[in-house]
Amino acid sequence: QWKWDNITMDFVMKLPRMSSGYDTIWVIVYRLTKSAHFLPMREDDSMDKLTKLYLKEVVTRHGIPVSIISDRDPRFASNFWRAFQKALGTRLDMSTAYHPETDGQREKTIQTLEDMLRACVIDFGNGWERHLPLVEFSYNNSYHASIKAAPFEALYGRKVHRPFNVSNLKKCLSDKPLAIPLDELHIDDKLRFVEEPVEIMD
Repeated sequence: QWKWDNITMDFVMKLPRMSSGYDTIWVIVYRLTKSAHFLPMREDDSMDKLTKLYLKEVVTRHGIPVSIISDRDPRFASNFWRAFQKALGTRLDMSTAYHPETDGQREKTIQTLEDMLRACVIDFGNGWERHLPLVEFSYNNSYHASIKAAPFEALYGRKVHRPFNVSNLKKCLSDKPLAIPLDELHIDDKLRFVEEPVEIMD
C-alpha cells in the first residue's frame, strides 16, 4: 500500500446548499495514483473544523503527507493552517506563476474533478450530498489512462468489484423506490458489496 506522500487539494464551491448547510466539496488528491477524497463541507466552515476533517479523512487513513500543493486560498495561506502543517512536518507548496509544470498538473487534475463533480451535482440536484460517497467510490475505481489503472488499483495493488460507475449513478438512484440508503450498503473486508437475502412479502 502506498502512503499519501504528496497530495494536492482545492475547493469546489458555490454548489446548491443542502439542508445540512453543505455547499462545497473539498477535493483532496494523491498525486501519484490520482486517488481522491471528496469531502462535503460548508464554505464558511472554521479552520478548526477543517483541520479535524483533514485529520479524520486523510491522516488517520493514509498517514501524514510529506507535501501539499494548493492554490493561495485564504484558508490554505492562513497562519493557523501553516502552523498546523508545520507541527505535522508537512511542507506546503503554494501555486505561483514560477512553477508552471507543477501548477499545470495540479490544475488539470483539479479541473477534471471539478467538472465531473459539478456534472454530478446537476444530475442529483438537491440530493448530491447523499450520493457523494458513491461518486468518490466510482471515481477511484474507474480506469485512468495516465496511470494505466484505476486509482484504487494503483494505490492498493488489487482491483475492486465495481457494480456501477458515475455515468449510471443517476439511472440507478434518481428513482426514489430504487434508491438504496447508504446505511444499508454492506462491504466485506475485500471491499466488495455484500448481498443479503431479502424476504419477499405477498
